[in-house]
Amino acid sequence: MKPKPARAAATRVALVTGAARGIGAATVRGLVAEGVHVVALDWCAGEDSPAGYPQATKADLDTLVASLPAGWVEPVVGDVRDPAALTAAVGTAQERWGRLDVAVAGAAVIAGGRPLWEDTSLDLQWQIDVAGVWNTAAAAVPAMLAGPDPSGCRFVALASAAGSRGLFHLAAYNAAKHAVIGLVRGLAADLAGTGVTACAVSPGSTDTVMLAATADLYAVGPDDLAAHQLLRRPLTPDEVAATVVHACSRAGAVLNGSVVAADGGFGG
Repeated sequence: MKPKPARAAATRVALVTGAARGIGAATVRGLVAEGVHVVALDWCAGEDSPAGYPQATKADLDTLVASLPAGWVEPVVGDVRDPAALTAAVGTAQERWGRLDVAVAGAAVIAGGRPLWEDTSLDLQWQIDVAGVWNTAAAAVPAMLAGPDPSGCRFVALASAAGSRGLFHLAAYNAAKHAVIGLVRGLAADLAGTGVTACAVSPGSTDTVMLAATADLYAVGPDDLAAHQLLRRPLTPDEVAATVVHACSRAGAVLNGSVVAADGGFGG
């Protein structure tokens, strides 16, 4: 059975990147359940991804949309490395529903598995994991400021437990996620007094394709990585998305400038 939105008609509209699977898809579902219309953007790179492991496909994006009530989610294939793609996605929200209240920058990849001086993956991760967040904010925030209710507008970036520590053989990913946190804190400062807020959510080891790809870099299993958090199990995408959805809410204003750890006690 498809989940029903909490209200008969949405009063808020969101853009979610990296939306076709994992935490992104769970966030789309959670927002719709709260009565929020969503533009769901994903690059749908599939097997042709430069990241070295399979990415979501257009079929994944279509399956997500089909699982939700008709008319609540607008799928968009776009690459966060392209500022024009984000501008177009924001335009889609405005044309379809007349506003944009929420942006969740969730698109990211991971690579590495070797020491910094042997690692060539920095450029790709910087362009997707950092510049992709920047491009999302640069496109979304002006629409929020010009919209009917800036005080209800939220920008949320997916950071990582790697954004506050150094993980073995993941120097480029560490650098990227540290940068995401700095970006969000700077954005929150720039937004002071506008009503629009910005924060980051930092997941721990979550049961996603990215976790499996990370485990492959270490030649271990996903459960071995999850053993480094106090819950002693992988988080589910829905568990992390619940925190993201709260950060997107009106009540999430109090998280402005914050980094919210949704990591099950990572490092414990």
